[in-house]
Amino acid sequence: MDQETAPGAAPTRDGSTGRDRTASRTRRRFARRQWARRWLSLRYVLALLLVLAGVGTAVYLLFFSTTMQVARVEVVGNDLLSDGRVREIADVPLGEQLALVDLGRADARVGSLAEVRSVDVTRTWPDTVRIEVTERTAVAVVELAGRLRGLDADGVVFREYQRVPQGMPRIRPGSTAGTDALREAATVVSALPDDLATRVDHVEVTTIDQITLVMRDQRQVLWGSAEESELKAQVVDRLLAAQQASYYDVSVPGNPTYRP
Repeated sequence: MDQETAPGAAPTRDGSTGRDRTASRTRRRFARRQWARRWLSLRYVLALLLVLAGVGTAVYLLFFSTTMQVARVEVVGNDLLSDGRVREIADVPLGEQLALVDLGRADARVGSLAEVRSVDVTRTWPDTVRIEVTERTAVAVVELAGRLRGLDADGVVFREYQRVPQGMPRIRPGSTAGTDALREAATVVSALPDDLATRVDHVEVTTIDQITLVMRDQRQVLWGSAEESELKAQVVDRLLAAQQASYYDVSVPGNPTYRP
């Protein structure tokens, strides 16, 4: 007996009708949508697992792996201080996990050295702590307690000399000159042009605004304080060349005076 078909539905070779084909396509589309939803959910789960695996690997490498333990401490920029001295003061423990090294502590310890103007302590992965030192530069020497000490532009005493370096001015503080006066004198010396600084034998310091340059030919220049040092240097340079005198006063650079 022939299979009945719905009106208007032509049977196919395998006996299915158009309605059957539509239902089949609908089921397939529904199955694809279901799979797409499942894959989307699975993709989020896989992404989360990958993130967790990455975090776990990073935590292991940073805090437990021997490949990221401190193997060496690199010191750069130092001249006055030896590498060994800087490492000793920094006290960075070899074998500690690099991520756990207290850089601030090492920075503060090295920065406390008188010779150090500034310091930068950083991690260099995978196993090195790098200490970059900027040392102070002496602009003058001062005798303190019978010892010749270097003085930088900030007035910090930081090193010792056996003799005065050639061309470097010497600061002679008076009995009433304090730390502020020394700092002011250092500021004055650091502001001098090189050609003028090399002509200065020493700098006499009484107070912060009573600073006198004594030239190598024994002529004296009352500088005053460190204010307007650049202008004062220009005025002194012209006066020394134009006027033969034993004493010059440029404490007020707009109205310099001199005594023959």
